Amino acid sequence: MSTEPRDASQYTTDANAAVLNSLPFDDTADFEDASRGYLGTWNPPLQITNEKGKTVWTLAPYVDQTRDAPCPPTVNPSLWRQARLNTMNGLFKVTEGFYQVRAFDMSNMTIIEGAEGLILIDPLISCECAADALRLYRELRKRPDVRVKAIIYTHSHVDHFGGVCGVVDPEDVRANRVEIVAPAGFLEHAVSENVYAGVAMIRRAQYMYGPYLVAGPRGQVDSGLAKGQSVGRISIIAPTKTISLTGDTIELDGVRIEFHMTPGAEAPAEFDFYFPDHRVFCAAENATHTMHNIQTLRGARVRDALEWSKYLGQALDLFGDKTDVLFAQHHWPRWGQERIASFLSKQRDMYRYLNDQTLRMLNKGYTGIEIAEVFEMPQSIAREWFTRGYYGTVNHNVKGVYDRYMGWFDGTPARLHPLPPERSSSKYVELMGGASKVIDAAGAAFDKGEYRWAAELLDKVVFHDPTNTKAKDLLANTLEQLGYQAEAGPWRNFYLMGAQELREGVVIPSDAPSTDASMFSAMTLDMIFDSLGARLMGPQARDPILMNWSFTDTDQHYAVEVSNGALSYVAHTRAGADVTVTTTRSTFDAVLLGQLSFREAVTTQKVRLEGRVGKFLDFLLLLDDGDPAFPIVTPRPDIEAAWKGKDRKPPSDPTSSEAELVEHEGMSRLRRFLAELPKGC
Repeated sequence: MSTEPRDASQYTTDANAAVLNSLPFDDTADFEDASRGYLGTWNPPLQITNEKGKTVWTLAPYVDQTRDAPCPPTVNPSLWRQARLNTMNGLFKVTEGFYQVRAFDMSNMTIIEGAEGLILIDPLISCECAADALRLYRELRKRPDVRVKAIIYTHSHVDHFGGVCGVVDPEDVRANRVEIVAPAGFLEHAVSENVYAGVAMIRRAQYMYGPYLVAGPRGQVDSGLAKGQSVGRISIIAPTKTISLTGDTIELDGVRIEFHMTPGAEAPAEFDFYFPDHRVFCAAENATHTMHNIQTLRGARVRDALEWSKYLGQALDLFGDKTDVLFAQHHWPRWGQERIASFLSKQRDMYRYLNDQTLRMLNKGYTGIEIAEVFEMPQSIAREWFTRGYYGTVNHNVKGVYDRYMGWFDGTPARLHPLPPERSSSKYVELMGGASKVIDAAGAAFDKGEYRWAAELLDKVVFHDPTNTKAKDLLANTLEQLGYQAEAGPWRNFYLMGAQELREGVVIPSDAPSTDASMFSAMTLDMIFDSLGARLMGPQARDPILMNWSFTDTDQHYAVEVSNGALSYVAHTRAGADVTVTTTRSTFDAVLLGQLSFREAVTTQKVRLEGRVGKFLDFLLLLDDGDPAFPIVTPRPDIEAAWKGKDRKPPSDPTSSEAELVEHEGMSRLRRFLAELPKGC
């Protein structure tokens, strides 16, 4: 099987050519807006490295995505347009006293000049990127010594707070020299939203953002929301002030800000806000230059399209007639009251239309997949560039709305308890006359440009026999053409990642983002114990275990119980515990981060174990590993064996020694899992 990407087929070339005739490509207003106020950048291509010289962010692969660059035949022209806009990078003046650094990471960092220093909105994903973004501002504005006086986190996704320790010293926050403002619920959601299903979300995010694809016309070109995600050090500093009510107004370094709460739309904890003395509105991530996700492809809880629409309507009502400049924390600003009102009202109507028309159709008995197949936005919305499906799409958002109201089941009894693909595929292939006949039928569909049908057929063969290289090769070619035609960056990346892994297998590089100690210290003990419960091998947890945990520096005490295959806990100790673990929260964090080995913690008495130590070993052995490289386009390992944990049996000897305990791999697995906490977009 060749591992090289193919050219665009004639069907793909024709499909992409048709896009040029269906959208207003002669409208170049976005290019004018995206370049307005440009003050400069560092010598292209932009490249940001960490202290070890490792590249954590670069625009080098996108140097050909210039404003006038012709669209390659392997890229949807609409996505190519968005990709070129997202490549524009550097420092931009938004209006007097307001600046943005764009394309130095997935999100924007907005910089506001206050009376004495700077207010920063959303310090990117990585500390290295945030530090360089601030350094660019200081150099170009010739203000090398200007200090950061305040940080605003617009919401709880990591690309809007992770770089904070690159621009602020936590000691300055503790000493009240820097204020950090966030919406109510921020800290809880920022550190817990993706923890429990974290391994799966990370794996799916690799498909959504395509970081392991070769960037270029046959690979990753954009994510729709931005170029991609940086891979530097992720940090967090807890807010010093939280906002909970719409209408709350505060002053930061002489700048007045009025807040509008929007929880449960784009993020579970979010606000947007207005600067009354400047007639400027920050839309956070509630209104950007794309249709956003109602249900993201990487996996997350379904968002509320109805509430999202209402929040945009409220923002329009509160601030629309007194706003001259609108900016968000992705993409580029918009100027002028009339243009801003149109932008907000059409985004409002877009989410409302998705919600209401899906409900109308499901109440006629149509299923999510049926509604999505025929659903069309009104032309007055669909022909606006800022409502195109570059990140979310009409198709999968309709399914998300359906799922929010109706759940996974479409109501058809035959689909209530279907066979899983690993079982049903072999039966389909046998019924269709064997793999060769199915491959021939798929090849005929491919030759006619019926790529969706070809993919469906070939998926059956691959799940029937993952060693069938002919089926895998043709499926890879098929997914590739679907990717070349996709307008949405995540759809393109999903298809092309599938093609790549069919050809090359699963290859996960080791240069994952690193997690700063601040991320662990921000997690509550409840969150940590909940994450352990999600890793417990229930079928193997036959014997009860009761552990008391005492953290002497925080004076917190927990009783953690394993019973009937489930983990539960209470925030106090209980009599009759099998084992007592006494330590400090700082030691626990150090062990989880890998800064301190468990052996060292025990031998130096930083962790003390009393009672039946073997029971604690039993508990560690019951902690299952997630698989960060699980297969997606080929069958998974035998699910029955995985469920029962046949290859993972806890010891029967309850008197296992302390030496055996501290040598055991269980704690290292726990540490590795927590060290790979995922990002939230």
